[in-house]
Formats: sequence, structure tokens, C-alpha cells
Amino acid sequence: MDIAVNILGNSLETHLPQILADAAEVGVSPLINIGSNLAESSASIELCQRYPRQIWTTAGTHPHHASQWQATSQQQLRQLCQQPGVVAVGECGLDYNRDFSPRDKQRHAFAAQLELACELGLPVLMHERDAHDDFLAIVSEYRAGLSRALLHCFTGTREHMQAYIELDLYLGITGWVCDERRGKALTELVKDIPGERILIETDSPYLLPRSMRPKPKSSKNEPKYLPFISQTIADLRQESAADFAKQCYRNSQVFFNLD
Repeated sequence: MDIAVNILGNSLETHLPQILADAAEVGVSPLINIGSNLAESSASIELCQRYPRQIWTTAGTHPHHASQWQATSQQQLRQLCQQPGVVAVGECGLDYNRDFSPRDKQRHAFAAQLELACELGLPVLMHERDAHDDFLAIVSEYRAGLSRALLHCFTGTREHMQAYIELDLYLGITGWVCDERRGKALTELVKDIPGERILIETDSPYLLPRSMRPKPKSSKNEPKYLPFISQTIADLRQESAADFAKQCYRNSQVFFNLD
């Protein structure tokens, strides 16, 4: 199971039947598509209806789009989250690296979505970049009421990792761990993530694993490359590739409440 893909508005959507077939051929199914704003979340729900049990979706507002969050947004999201196919609130969180939305609006939209996840009993899929202190403070405020919480595409420090583990968060690992330029620190940290709290993702079409050989002709990442990421992490953890993949699949089933 690929727990974070971005299908809409790019080459994955254009070639979706082939993308799904290629992923299933190497044992990657289903896919969890990410809703990054309310309109995209609605479109993603329709996608789930066209590909039942092959695609599930989150519904939420990414911090990049937090400026779009209005007084009516929480009720709109509440309605979306109760549609068939929605398995988590999100992607929500904080991004102080790009600051596409003012930070106060990011914090407000994030807290509102965590509040909704608590109300609905849904897990939450979260984003954090260069915003650890504020992110930790906000999540800590709501954590007791959240059923399950995931920080996807984790690339933080050991201190960050330990703080998130103490909050009983799941951590999603991408092909960043295969990047010899930026991912070196992460290669050390993945060894120490508890086995029941690690999830794997491609974040397609982004973050193509740089260490893949032969190198794919396209720079676009795809769900079919998830086994390579899984193998890389299993090697770093000195675990059987098959056992590690099974563990991650079970973790994904538990997190998203899928059988």
C-alpha cells in the first residue's frame, strides 16, 4: 500500500489505468490519494468511486492552501470526510519553508482540521516543514482526542523523531531516504523508528528515488517504485525485505482502518 500519492493534475492522472496496473503488478495496492484543498478532495472522492478499493483518499487543506480556509470550510470538510472512500483528514499541517500562506492562517486551518478529526474519529495525515515547534505544540494539544496521527514524508532530526514517537505518531518515509545528497541523516534515523509506527510512501509524482538503478527514463515518481524504497529501508534496518513490507502493509491497514 502506497500511503501518499498525488494523482490529480499531473501525469499520474493522465495515465491512471496504467499507473494502477503497474503498481498492482509489483504488489502495491491500494493507493491513498492526497486531498490538498477542498476542491481537490471532492475530485479525489469521485476518483475513489471510479476505482473502488484501488484508490482511497484523504480530505483536507494543505498549509500551502491555508489562505483558502474560510468560516464555512470546516463544515464543508466535515461533509466531505463523511463520503465513501475518505479514510483520513488531511493533508494538513504547517510549512514555514515556503510560506505560501501566512503562518497564522496555517496554524488556524491546522487546528480546525485536527479538531474535526477528533470529532469524526478519523485518523489525520499531516505535513510539517521547518515548523517543528509550532507543529508539536498544536498536535500535542489535540493528540489525546485523535484516533491515529501520521506525519508523512518525515525528514526531521533525531530530536524531532523522538518527540513524535513520544506522541505516538506514525512516521511516513519516502524516497528521500534514497537521496545521497539530502537523505543521509534519514538513513540513520529509520533504523530507530518503532516497527509498528513506520509507513512507506512514494509521494508520487515527487521524490523519485535517486539511487534506483537502472535509472528510470522519466523523472516522475510512480507508486510502482515503492518496493525499491521498502527494500532500501529494510536493508538499513537489517530486516528481511519481505517481513518489513508485510509489517508496513499491516501498519497501513491499521492506520487507515482498511481490511
